[in-house]
Amino acid sequence: MPRRTDISTILVLGSGPIVIGQAGEFDYSGTQACVALREEGYRVVLVNSNPATIMTDPATADRTYVEPLDVEAVRRVIEIERPDALLPTLGGQTALNLAMRLSEAGVLDEFGVELIGANAEAIHRAEDREAFRRCMADAGLKTPASDIVHTVDEGVAAASRIGYPVILRPAFTLGGEGGGVARDEADLRERLARGLDASPITQVLVEQSVLGWAEFEMEVVRDRNDNAIIICSIENVDPMGVHTGDSVTVAPAMTLSDPELQALRDASLTVIRAVGVETGGSNVQFGMNRETGEIVVIEMNPRVSRSSALASKATGFPIAKIAARLAVGYTLDELPNDITKVTPASFEPTLDYVAVKIPRFAFEKLPGSTTELTTHMKSVGEVLALGRTFAEAFGKAMSGRELDVPPRTPADLDQALEWMATPEWDRYDIMLWAARHGASAEQLSAASAVDEWFCRELCDLADARNAVGTDLDALDAGRLRAARRAGLADRDIAQATGVTELEVGRRRRRLGVTPTYHAVDTCAAEFAALTPYYYAAFDTQTEARTDDRSTILVLGSGPNRIGQGIEFDYCCV
Repeated sequence: MPRRTDISTILVLGSGPIVIGQAGEFDYSGTQACVALREEGYRVVLVNSNPATIMTDPATADRTYVEPLDVEAVRRVIEIERPDALLPTLGGQTALNLAMRLSEAGVLDEFGVELIGANAEAIHRAEDREAFRRCMADAGLKTPASDIVHTVDEGVAAASRIGYPVILRPAFTLGGEGGGVARDEADLRERLARGLDASPITQVLVEQSVLGWAEFEMEVVRDRNDNAIIICSIENVDPMGVHTGDSVTVAPAMTLSDPELQALRDASLTVIRAVGVETGGSNVQFGMNRETGEIVVIEMNPRVSRSSALASKATGFPIAKIAARLAVGYTLDELPNDITKVTPASFEPTLDYVAVKIPRFAFEKLPGSTTELTTHMKSVGEVLALGRTFAEAFGKAMSGRELDVPPRTPADLDQALEWMATPEWDRYDIMLWAARHGASAEQLSAASAVDEWFCRELCDLADARNAVGTDLDALDAGRLRAARRAGLADRDIAQATGVTELEVGRRRRRLGVTPTYHAVDTCAAEFAALTPYYYAAFDTQTEARTDDRSTILVLGSGPNRIGQGIEFDYCCV
């Protein structure tokens, strides 16, 4: 059906200042939404308190207000601009919570502003832990055994019924704020007090522990005609117990059988329909018991999320742009695929490559902070790498972290196995070290609880590093190409052979071992890709197109870190 003509001005809420759990991903999604809505002829009013963003550039929206993201400030903007609709699903948890407060305060009813993308009832069902639990039960989907509590004493009683350890999940919070794992009553009382304080509705879900289970995410998009598609599956390499924002993740999922994948697909579509998100994107998270195959729904974000940005870059499917157009009445079959121009947005993306995200931490800037990774997010940025295989993408991502401090070096294999039992920022460096020094995939998996499939991949990467040897001159073109295909960077080869990275690069080029470039095309090369979006690999053929124009290379700033955020993204754009 065509775009709506009964609305003309749309208010878009930004995500505010950069905080852990809410960074440049929401500037990316908000900017896409503003541009898409203006292309459709709507007048766009933007409110965001963070001036160091692309979305607050004067050219992004028709009117931009750099104002606090609170009820009173936004009410004044609504009174001045008189928008017909409010789109809250592209500004992260901040925008979603603010939209709910505006609704509850009667501001939206007072000025006749309609929530689009997700209505207040759907947001409540997804974000209120008790409502979500009931909704899933009504839909026939399992969630971990849990109780909703509003006081510490209620939480102690709930934990006694469920059994320790328990997971604490505060309602309407971001990045696992106030959450965690409580292993005994004293721990519970301390953590629960923080969780209740963090929740704007003083509500915490005390949940059965599923620590060690596999964790998967599905990115779902739905339109008002109930067409719904899966953009991609995402697998958390770290098991349950590490926040998804702090976990290494891979798209598509690597270890699912086809029946398991289909079960997650079906459950994801059931979740988005049961919650009632009629238009736009949502992220659904699942836990899976590897031994029994049991699947439980962990949570659902009724909005564009951090994972949505990863899925967009991994697949080439512009989730935020499509979600904005769906919110104003279009259906998926009416919207073209931006990359191919010949397929509609209702075609699910197909990947013939692997995307790996590795988080970037800044514990060195926060002395005294706890470095163990838990259900409370701690990373400040992330690296995304694409490759033909998991190992290639993983190796590229590891080398792209731009670390300010080196990872720890174990004294021996026993210490390495002991260290990797606790998830910390350098656990995968330690696992690779252990694999290079003789640890088997079974040993790595037993010590870390990381699935054995991934541990075998790490062992293969370590074997490739050992196979390089210590003499660069002994490496011919075939061995160099094999090393790069296996996931090793020039830096890794340089460290193994005792030379500089520049020397490795010079020898590679002299032997004709240079990268080829492949398109991110959403369709595994079934249709021609018209958008020049590429990743490097060491294959024999390249898909990159060139023309006769003069070329300028622009270097980005890499992963976000303390002191270097999206200001530089804005400068590059």
